[in-house]
Amino acid sequence: MRERLVLAFVGLTVAVIGLYGVPRAYFLADLVRDQARTGLVGTAEVLETLVEERTRRGGRVDVELLRAGLVSADRVELDRASGPDLSVGRTDGADGGIRVDRTLDDGSTLRLSVSGASVGQSIREALLPLVLLGLALALGAAVLGFVLARRLSRPFQELAGLSRDLGHGRFDIEVPDYAVPEADAIADSLRGAASRLDELVRREREFAANASHQLRTPITALRLGLEDLTLWSETAPPVAAELERGIRELDRLSAAIDELLALARGRQVDAQQEIDVAALVRASATRWSRRLATESREITVRQVGRRSRSRVPAGAVEQVLDVLVDNARGHGRGTITVEVRDAGTHLEIGVEDEGRLRLGPEVFRRGVSTGAEGSEGIGLAVASELAEACGGHLSVDTTAATTRFVLWLPLRDRDVTRPDRVPDREGPLSAG
Repeated sequence: MRERLVLAFVGLTVAVIGLYGVPRAYFLADLVRDQARTGLVGTAEVLETLVEERTRRGGRVDVELLRAGLVSADRVELDRASGPDLSVGRTDGADGGIRVDRTLDDGSTLRLSVSGASVGQSIREALLPLVLLGLALALGAAVLGFVLARRLSRPFQELAGLSRDLGHGRFDIEVPDYAVPEADAIADSLRGAASRLDELVRREREFAANASHQLRTPITALRLGLEDLTLWSETAPPVAAELERGIRELDRLSAAIDELLALARGRQVDAQQEIDVAALVRASATRWSRRLATESREITVRQVGRRSRSRVPAGAVEQVLDVLVDNARGHGRGTITVEVRDAGTHLEIGVEDEGRLRLGPEVFRRGVSTGAEGSEGIGLAVASELAEACGGHLSVDTTAATTRFVLWLPLRDRDVTRPDRVPDREGPLSAG
């Protein structure tokens, strides 16, 4: 903005200088030429009088007499009707110069001339103050434009900084008043937006906290009841094993609630310890295999590469995997394949089914569904947010012919690197 304002000021000044200075320069050039011609005519008249007076008195007309004409002329010539011609002065070219001829009474010709170089030098000397004045005006316009542009752009720069703070979640910004109507209008909008966003986020966080609290109470009661049932002597061992599995699922549900609550509050989901991603994927596949078997579906796991350890929260990764596997179960077809791949700079978890790809990156936005019955456009959006919260990234492999989601995770403490495309696949090293 400042650069454009300075350019506008300087451009306007240069335009005004051009509109005034160019005609003025032509006028000065004509004036200098007219003055040179007038001076030359006057000198020629005086010199003519001197030559005729000396001739009448019988005196000698010589070069020293003609030298008096060099006051305004560069060269003086006397072409005599009888006798040798006389000349004095420089012999510069006459191109662009001025010449005055006078015919004397005895038929001689007196010629005074000013060279084009002398006329040009006089014009340049006359135009020099005009050029210096134009440069001074342009410099002054640049300085004035810079000062005014800085003052005019300062409110908008401050508003841009306040907007960035608002985008980073600071809703307690203090927006000052400015003397610029446009800046004051933007400031009023920012104040209103900050107030509304603060209220909206506060309500969402309160709702998340209330929902988490209300869910923990029945989950805790249910867990205690299941633990009591496992301790009853009447409970058969197979039933006790199923009850223990249910307790573990309740623990996972409680951990998921805590992580979703942290995500709702805008906090990073931190990992407490390093995990084996391949082992976590196999455990998730084992949990899903029973349900998929009832629908005549299968889930397989394979690992590509040797490294599979990462420092990410296990609960968040499990939740993302559950969303992806459930999405493949509900909206895909055929065998579901989960691949853990060492991509060199990061770990890649690919979840693929045999259905045709009908999705794009927009599926991770809230409210954008797959179009299938029962799809509300929330699950994949939450999974993407969970992946970002634990330091990873979730994407759709648009280069695959089938539906394939890819979860990028960092290797140990390294940051995840998002490649421009999904790497070519290798053969499975292990399957389950």
